[in-house]
Amino acid sequence: MQDQPTPVELINAVAEFLRADVAPQLSGHAAFKLRVGLNALDLVVRQLTHEASGDAAEVERLSKLLGTSGSLEELNRLLSARIASREMGFQTPGLTDHVWKTTMDKLAIDQPNYASYRRERDTG
Repeated sequence: MQDQPTPVELINAVAEFLRADVAPQLSGHAAFKLRVGLNALDLVVRQLTHEASGDAAEVERLSKLLGTSGSLEELNRLLSARIASREMGFQTPGLTDHVWKTTMDKLAIDQPNYASYRRERDTG
């Protein structure tokens, strides 16, 4: 474990430098490639900030839904197997809610500006 700055702080500092000092000097394809890189840095920051809590919530929901414990990967494999065998489906209490919450957590990291995600987040 390192002291300050945190990885999120370092990434944000680099992204701010690129936005403020480098982006104004670029145009055309180089500017486009910089925006793609900045979007990737922003995604990494969101992942570092939100992934652990989202994964913990997903494990908790899956453990309750499946009636067993395990890693996130193990629980998702078990859920997939039960759905494939038709032991579970959207008629299973709690499954739709779990899928919806998992999707919203993933969109918060991957596409937080996606209009449908923002509408559901703000109304839900």
